[in-house]
Amino acid sequence: MRHGIVLFTSDRGITPAQAAKAAEDAGFDTIYVPEHTHIPVKRDAAHPGTGDETLPDDRYMRTLDPWVSLATAAAITTKIRLSTAVALPVESDPITLAKTIATLDHLSGGRVTIGAGFGWNTDELTDHHVPAAKRRTVLKEYLGAMRALWTQDEASYEGEFVSFGPSWAWPKPPQGEVPVIIGAAAGPKTFKWIAENADGWMTTPTQADITDKIVDLKQAWADAGRDGAPEIHVLVVMRPSPEDLAAWEASGVTELIWGVPDKSAEEVEAFIAKHGARLGLS
Repeated sequence: MRHGIVLFTSDRGITPAQAAKAAEDAGFDTIYVPEHTHIPVKRDAAHPGTGDETLPDDRYMRTLDPWVSLATAAAITTKIRLSTAVALPVESDPITLAKTIATLDHLSGGRVTIGAGFGWNTDELTDHHVPAAKRRTVLKEYLGAMRALWTQDEASYEGEFVSFGPSWAWPKPPQGEVPVIIGAAAGPKTFKWIAENADGWMTTPTQADITDKIVDLKQAWADAGRDGAPEIHVLVVMRPSPEDLAAWEASGVTELIWGVPDKSAEEVEAFIAKHGARLGLS
């Protein structure tokens, strides 16, 4: 079972590059960063954690661009994987985003994983001209279009929300298709979507009991005719016991994601080093 850290980036405190270097030195496998292009002041969408229009943290309105953040991390690290928790691909042009991610994967030596969400903030999506009721369809098409650009010498795609004729686009990601992990609340609809369109599931901060959900995901995976098993990345929202860790690993969890505090670079670096030692990573 692998271990990663998630840094809720902002224009304050430790930089993504500093956090990634500290995490790599401490033995962590992945660094994750979030994405919000902006937060509309007036919203109908309720935050899944607060249940209303209030935000639990002012960093939602201060998040750094995830791909620029991960590029700075890639420049001073050599092996830690570069991921998002979560990115919102439907808020970018898919052709441009495919180029950005392919370039990052190329320059980092094939270290990118996309942690993607459907988007709880439907007001934010609306500003990007994404119909809230069709955001899953938009994401499906965007991923399909990007995969075509990543893997085909003459790529083309035809969909409701993205279409383009035969085109050339390099670099190709060293990994081929960049892995996609969907961060969303558990449920039959989500698991069916993941089994048909993605490589695994990332739990949400409000998801605590996951063992039975993993069984459901694996069943959806089998029903879709997928080989192997889905990736399962768990956002750790409690202090797990050794028994919890053993149970997660036995159930098929592939990576645990640990949050880091919103503090100075020195304090966060010390926390990462201590936590890595506690987990026996370094």
